[in-house]
Amino acid sequence: MIRTEGLTKRYGALTAVDAVSFTVKPGEVLGFLGPNGAGKTTTMRMLAGFVNPSSGQASICGHDVDADSLAARACLGYLPEGAPAYGEMTVGEFLAFVADLRRLRGAARARIEAVIERLQLQGVLGQTIETLSKGFRRRVGLAQAIMHDPPVLILDEPTDGLDPNQKHEVRSLINELAGDKTVIISTHILEEVDAVCTRAIIIARGRIVADDTPQGLAARAASGRLDDVFRTITA
Repeated sequence: MIRTEGLTKRYGALTAVDAVSFTVKPGEVLGFLGPNGAGKTTTMRMLAGFVNPSSGQASICGHDVDADSLAARACLGYLPEGAPAYGEMTVGEFLAFVADLRRLRGAARARIEAVIERLQLQGVLGQTIETLSKGFRRRVGLAQAIMHDPPVLILDEPTDGLDPNQKHEVRSLINELAGDKTVIISTHILEEVDAVCTRAIIIARGRIVADDTPQGLAARAASGRLDDVFRTITA
């Protein structure tokens, strides 16, 4: 569903992402774990087609993100870091706008109501996005990401800045969505990977340093085999 081969991004002398290669199979929920500045968001932006790689390749559902960008994006739902949206729009206006951008018509247009119900947004449809709590902004962000029922979801720091109750709500939503989708969650929170992911990749200074199940990583850490890795990502 997702494949990267030698994916690299350089900004002048800085190598933000350094020859990253991995695949994500159907139904997997991959936690992309690392500290701030590790290269997580840059990798997510390259997968989503918002940043061009300096070298290497990425594909979504077999479509090259660079050479076949529209087809790749059609298969993808993307929640950027911070869940940005047009703050002056109401929730209802924004979701209708996203449906127009996705060219949803007829029966597909009816997904708006289904998404609103699934994410429990009925009570805030007339409220402007800038007045919403962070938790509801994340819900709106998730709504726009799943509006077209994509097989792949990329969620960048989906619970960052939320209080414990809001984090629990968003993680529960992600668990529900993961039943029929392939998901990547970029995060710096170990607890989040353990709560929602079936597999975890640790990235530090632009390079992959570990790839295992959350339980496997925990076992390796307990035995001391990940000491150097965790010293790297917490340095």
